[in-house]
Amino acid sequence: MRTPRTASAGKLTAALCTIALLLGGCAGGPTPQAWAAAVCAALAPWRAEIGALTRSTQQQMTAQTSPAQAKENLVRLLRGAEQASETARQKVAAAGVPDTDKGEAISEGFVSSLASMRDAYGRAGESIEALGTGRPAEFYDGVKAAVDTLNQEYDASSLDTSELDSVELKQAFDEVPECR
Repeated sequence: MRTPRTASAGKLTAALCTIALLLGGCAGGPTPQAWAAAVCAALAPWRAEIGALTRSTQQQMTAQTSPAQAKENLVRLLRGAEQASETARQKVAAAGVPDTDKGEAISEGFVSSLASMRDAYGRAGESIEALGTGRPAEFYDGVKAAVDTLNQEYDASSLDTSELDSVELKQAFDEVPECR
């Protein structure tokens, strides 16, 4: 009769993990370089999308369109920014926690900042979507107010790195090709 090998496989796995830990293997998160590369790879398309949406929004604000057309376009643009921010947030969260001092706080800071940006875009989209288009002057005043609020919320959501100082991550962000 054959004996199950799961017990010996479990012991071997435990032994290998112990050896890896003793040799400095990363039982925690990714190295600072791997984490920085993953974060920059997540943020590059987000930045490009936000830049394109911002340019489109500025063009939309100066274009000679009806309030109904402007509303439709602006809501679509803001929903696109909201989705792009959520996609970036998910990718940064999936990057894990970097194996460095304050890694958990740094990772959480990035994820929270992107969530706040996502929410700011969502609220701006909801505000503009709720505007009536029957009175153009009131509509455009409402759009301006929504965009002003978006800008304030966006600025407030930026990541405060003063308490999240990591020499290893600064070096990694400077060195990895994905961040250039």
